[in-house]
Amino acid sequence: MIRLDDLGLFVRSAALGGFSGAAREADLLPGQVSAAIQRLERALDVRLFARSTRSLRLTAEGERYLPYAQEALQALRDGHERLRSMPGGALNGMLQIAAPSDFGRNVLLPWLAAFRRRHPALQLRLVFSDQVSDVFREPVDVAFRYSPSTHASFIALPLAPANRRVLVASPGYLARRGTPASVDQLAQHDCLPWTRGERAHDQWTFVEDGHRRQVRVRGSLQAGDGDVARRLALEGDGIAYKSWLDVRDDVLAGRLVRLLPQVQGEPAPLHLVCPHRKQFSPAVQQLHAWVRERCDALAAD
Repeated sequence: MIRLDDLGLFVRSAALGGFSGAAREADLLPGQVSAAIQRLERALDVRLFARSTRSLRLTAEGERYLPYAQEALQALRDGHERLRSMPGGALNGMLQIAAPSDFGRNVLLPWLAAFRRRHPALQLRLVFSDQVSDVFREPVDVAFRYSPSTHASFIALPLAPANRRVLVASPGYLARRGTPASVDQLAQHDCLPWTRGERAHDQWTFVEDGHRRQVRVRGSLQAGDGDVARRLALEGDGIAYKSWLDVRDDVLAGRLVRLLPQVQGEPAPLHLVCPHRKQFSPAVQQLHAWVRERCDALAAD
């Protein structure tokens, strides 16, 4: 008899490349995950993983079995989603959502709170981070992303297709350092490059007179979190290059000033990403419509 929990631990161990990651995720000990895999292997009478002291990898049998295990677990999730779709549009269950740090905390959060109040039986688990969530490997139902990759398996639903990055700085910074008259003058200013991992994104892309340009910027403050970069700009520590959705309220309130409006910033279309079409559940459909309506209202503004 195959246990569903063992099947889930097999899929997660394969995705995360080890028993330790699957154990942390399930709040278990690595030995318990190892025992679950051994039970599954006995039930199937095959070896699913090749183990050594330094590595863990799927065997040929494990590679062949993995898609069937994933499909079985997905079928159970689909059945659960059908049960969660109650009459009258009410939703229940758990929806796990990932979003970029700044957009998530300062724009999306009140929209999600209102969405949950509309569906009080629905639970939301939120992860706001600029580390891009792998919707195939991590326990995430949907992710909000700027400019998502064109992975063939992704379902990317548009939310703000015309959104772009804009240059912003605080009135205090501009009073102290002056206002750049061109993108070339950014080299003379303190800018706020963002980082991802070990890499600093210090080459900013613009479209000027129909031509794409890259400008290298410098700054003694670098942030690996979009919300931190925005806060540094508000404090007058430099010029930030941010998604318009992230800084719109600050610009309209006068806390930040948009610079060089005649220069087109890099496209940053916002999408709602699902790993598979099968996961486009009623809850995801209604969440997409809810956020799209609010993004459309901002664009109309």
